[in-house]
Amino acid sequence: MLNLIRNEWMKLWHKKATWIMAGLLVLILIGVAGIGKWAQSNMMQPENQPSGEEMLAESIAVTEAQLADPNIDKEYKKQLKENLAIMEYQLAHNETAISPLSREQHILNSYSMLSLVLMFSVIASAGIVATEFSQGTIKMLLSRPVKRWKILTSKYVTTLLYALVLTFIAITSAVIAGFIFYDAGSGIILDVQDGTVVEVSYWGRVFALYSLQFVGVIVFTTFAFMIGSVFRTSSLAIGLSIFLLFMGPNIVYFLREYEFTKYILFTHIDLTGYINGNMFVEGITWPFSVAVLLMYMLLFLFISYWSFTKRDVTA
Repeated sequence: MLNLIRNEWMKLWHKKATWIMAGLLVLILIGVAGIGKWAQSNMMQPENQPSGEEMLAESIAVTEAQLADPNIDKEYKKQLKENLAIMEYQLAHNETAISPLSREQHILNSYSMLSLVLMFSVIASAGIVATEFSQGTIKMLLSRPVKRWKILTSKYVTTLLYALVLTFIAITSAVIAGFIFYDAGSGIILDVQDGTVVEVSYWGRVFALYSLQFVGVIVFTTFAFMIGSVFRTSSLAIGLSIFLLFMGPNIVYFLREYEFTKYILFTHIDLTGYINGNMFVEGITWPFSVAVLLMYMLLFLFISYWSFTKRDVTA
């Protein structure tokens, strides 16, 4: 199996497109950081800007006014109470949040750029099986004395490894860009756990956000892998995966009032909502989200293996 994976890995990196996607990822991440810094430097700073304590007190007053609304959404009310507790803690202990213009905040926000990793991983996973059919090399590949499921497993593992490598490249590029363009800042990250405001490790939060975002990368990569294996066309797998990537959250948002929305894949793709408080659907927990994602993953893999091992191969 290791020899098969190594062979697929070498075939993947032998393609120019693989290197181009990795290079584009680095250029885009560094470029976005540079543009962000340029935009910040051109922003007009208002005169007589209020102090941090004054701004914090004003935010507390606004939050309390929002909580007084009797028609406020239950989940939103919970989020506001947690925000209020954090702001009151900051005011009482003279603590400040991380500056939005600092290097630390840039690195913290960079997890959202894993959407690029997702798209590039989808392109690789969609073509790793379909290309064998389009180029007519599938018969030669299957003529070897190796079981089909092992061949497919090696291809699937290779796509996951590629996604992992791209994620590492993204993290490294974001950190390097942060040190190049942004100044170091101060401040801490606070969170509410079991009703108590606690300080959260900065790098622990960065790792948590990247890890949760990477789950969505794995799921969409597996979906594209399934489409490419079943329909044996990379264009369909890429197009459908990217279309659902952008349309999925909109579908969940418009259907969030219905009970069945809890079982839709796109409801659980972005697990960072459990940290940022941006989950669209009420009443779901992270263990439930993990269980739903695992069920979809198993379904995608079952269809992929069934199609590849049972169907006749013609090239």
